[in-house]
Amino acid sequence: MKHITTLILTALILVSCGNQNPKSVDDVIASKDLTQIREKKAALDEQYNALGEQIKQLTESIKELDPQEKIPLITTFTVKDTVFNHYVELQGNVTTKENIVIYPEFNGVLQQVLVKEGQKVRKGEALAKIDDGGLSQQVAQLEIQTDLAKTTYDRQKRLWDQKIGSEIQFLQAKTNYEAQQKAVNQIKEQIGKTIVRAPFSGTIDDVLTDQGTVVAPGQSQLFRLVSLKNMYVETDVPERYVANITPGKSVELSFPILGKTMQAKVRQTGDFINPANRTFKVEVTVPEKDKTIKPNLTAKLKINDYTNPKAILIPQSIISENAQGDQYVYTVIEKAENTATAKRTLITTGKTQGDKIEVLSGLENEAELIDKGARSVRDNQTVKILN
Repeated sequence: MKHITTLILTALILVSCGNQNPKSVDDVIASKDLTQIREKKAALDEQYNALGEQIKQLTESIKELDPQEKIPLITTFTVKDTVFNHYVELQGNVTTKENIVIYPEFNGVLQQVLVKEGQKVRKGEALAKIDDGGLSQQVAQLEIQTDLAKTTYDRQKRLWDQKIGSEIQFLQAKTNYEAQQKAVNQIKEQIGKTIVRAPFSGTIDDVLTDQGTVVAPGQSQLFRLVSLKNMYVETDVPERYVANITPGKSVELSFPILGKTMQAKVRQTGDFINPANRTFKVEVTVPEKDKTIKPNLTAKLKINDYTNPKAILIPQSIISENAQGDQYVYTVIEKAENTATAKRTLITTGKTQGDKIEVLSGLENEAELIDKGARSVRDNQTVKILN
């Protein structure tokens, strides 16, 4: 009886415990009862939060009791000397000395336009003709008078050579002939100005005056003539670079509109400092082979003003500054496996390029610097290297 009673009590306890045990996640999901699923999730969330808080407390306790947990974690890198090219970044415009508007040298009616837009012409080629206003007829008359003056001069010269006649007659004949020659040449020179010619080889970019228009020297624009052979980029450079930017310096030219970048050279630097903006002019040659580059196109320039063949470069982000304004970084010394000692090292810096800066003194080649974690360590502090 006592044994049966014990079995019954045991069964009751098991049933009771079975009823108190929560259902598993699989059982709750299998029930497809949304209420039970939400209740189960809420219970698990509560347990998760409680465990998270307990883990946090345990971690803090470990840090307080274990000295190794207080060591800051860092990463390092080794500096190596390298070639450092510094560039001055500027903006300029493409220009050419062979981009002009042609004006007439003679006053009159534009009789003929001999070229059209886009036409290539050679130096000296006729572009237009202006009515000469009767100068051709005057030349014909003067040439007749010149022939007569020449005949008279020739006869007087023969007579004078034979000591016949007076010297004054000979000189008058000679003077009259020379004056007639000069008059003819002068008018021919004026007639020559009625033909408008190309001053250099290039392309007629625009015809600015119509045939039949009355034109005047220095007032009437006839054509725009452009040559793409002698193009260059012109820019204004601050005077502080006057000693470093000289002819022959390397330049990286880029044309944002065209999406092109090319290498070039400084061909000329100005000898005059503009007092208004304290700059001087610099000309950079544009390669002739690229015909897509046009005058007045905007260009960006990166001019090499400084080169150090053995420069030590470091990220600017790892540099700190003390109260006296001195810059410093942290190096690692006394390395033992994955631990080391952080050492504060004063440095002097030079030029920057992007996120890198040149170190002029304070660091030697192959020095090992702290990178990540550099701002959380102290001088002579033990650190743990994660590299």
